[in-house]
Amino acid sequence: MTEISAASLEARKRIRTDQPHTARIWNYWLGGKDNYPVDQAAGDQIRELHPGIGDYALADRQFLGRAVRYLTGQCGIRQFLDIGTGLPTADNTHEVAQRVAPDSRVVYVDNDPIVLAHAEALLTSTPEGSTAYLDEDLRNIDAILEQAAKTLDFSKPVALVLLGVVIFIEDDEEAYGVVRRLMDRLPSGSHLVLSHTITRPDMPDVDAAVAFWNENGTPKLTQRTPEAVSRFFKGLELLEPGVVSCNRWRPDSSEVPAEVAMFGGVGRKA
Repeated sequence: MTEISAASLEARKRIRTDQPHTARIWNYWLGGKDNYPVDQAAGDQIRELHPGIGDYALADRQFLGRAVRYLTGQCGIRQFLDIGTGLPTADNTHEVAQRVAPDSRVVYVDNDPIVLAHAEALLTSTPEGSTAYLDEDLRNIDAILEQAAKTLDFSKPVALVLLGVVIFIEDDEEAYGVVRRLMDRLPSGSHLVLSHTITRPDMPDVDAAVAFWNENGTPKLTQRTPEAVSRFFKGLELLEPGVVSCNRWRPDSSEVPAEVAMFGGVGRKA
């Protein structure tokens, strides 16, 4: 804990409060307090361009909860590698998993100083389980897996969680390659949980909101079509209902919600 605390203090020195940041805007839309006026102003402007944009943050978060509960409760998964963690908020991966299975082990990975500064909130755990945090970039696969192996047993199935993170890799082949290389290193029975902002002709306001963000915020975002998002699951058994609007992935209610432009899915490695 002491090591992370020292890193957190150093990370706070690297945080810019004069430029909006996607993690803090996401936090603002979720009703969190880890954001600044510049993030609130940008978040409000984006919401003017696309009034439903705040629903994406909620849909993505609820998708995470449902996916983790399913994998823990129905598939017996006890290990999670959550890359692109984002700012801690309610119902983080370890909290959801350990409610179902207290012995669950979770490793969080992010390279954002904003997230590192708040990493202590991710390091709570049940006595039976374990959590850890790594300050690494998604592309540094060898370093991530080597360090994660101190907490996770890679001879047993792992759920790889990539929520809204491959959108930061602009090149398609690099993005697909990173996900494929990670899954190749995980054993049979492992799962991929992935979400991604989409672009579609019937959602032009989403394109306008992303364009505004890319002109004014950091880091830049890359949209992909639903078909392109499905390609991340190539070679995996895509669980029903496939790659869909995050709020339509096994919803808790029988009522079918309106789609949001954040799509996600869960796939199993045979």
